[in-house]
Amino acid sequence: MWHYAFRVICGLIFFYLIAPILVIIPLSFNAQDFFTFTPEMLHLDPAGYSLKHYHDFFNNIDWQLPLWNSLKIAPMATLIAVALGTLAAVGLSQSHVPFKGAIMAILISPMIVPLIISAAGMYFFYSRIGLQGTYWGVVLAHAALGIPFVIITVTATLVGFDKSLTRAASSLGAGPLRTFWKVQMPLILPGVVSGALFAFITSFDEVVVVLFMGAAGQKTLPWQMFTGLREQISPTILAAAVVLIAVSIFMLAALEMIRRRNERLRGLTPA
Repeated sequence: MWHYAFRVICGLIFFYLIAPILVIIPLSFNAQDFFTFTPEMLHLDPAGYSLKHYHDFFNNIDWQLPLWNSLKIAPMATLIAVALGTLAAVGLSQSHVPFKGAIMAILISPMIVPLIISAAGMYFFYSRIGLQGTYWGVVLAHAALGIPFVIITVTATLVGFDKSLTRAASSLGAGPLRTFWKVQMPLILPGVVSGALFAFITSFDEVVVVLFMGAAGQKTLPWQMFTGLREQISPTILAAAVVLIAVSIFMLAALEMIRRRNERLRGLTPA
């Protein structure tokens, strides 16, 4: 009895989390400029459905410019987060590093500190050095938010790493860089890619920091959606939300494939 009750509880929790997202998808095909289901939609009348909001999203410069800004900012922020996060995780995996716990706590603090506090701190810091309101200021701010995800995923991968492999490579004459790229990096690559996906999603969906750090020229897609809800209430926001949902689902599916491949390589699951 408890077995079936547990399934019912899990199903209710799943429905509670997913239902708000599922409602948005059919609403984005509304033929009217409403945020509610029309009688035609409820009766499944084809006249009640339309692609006009998607047409507006992919053809209106007010939406295309923020989309391209997001696509320019997120990859660069991800690249920086992966580089710095991977180096930090590899460094903290060494047994001789002092105060590893304190250093780890500081590095993952952007995940713990409320985002509004981080955004305000970044605003005052970057304004002093002239990066507030610039492309690189937004990129570095988003990279700071993505680094903790990279550190956590790479650190989890390094837990099962056999350090005797690096010692064997060193004994055969390989330098530290060659050992890292030829021996260590291929084995921790699933963790690096997983962290990169999380960092990309964090940057692509982030709105609070970019409101503090960005100027009008760095308006991202989440920023446009936020201001649209406050100022003009355009139903095109629903189409943009579905696009973001599709991107997130694709990223999570890729992450799951990488996780399963990593388990097969480690022999945790059958091939």
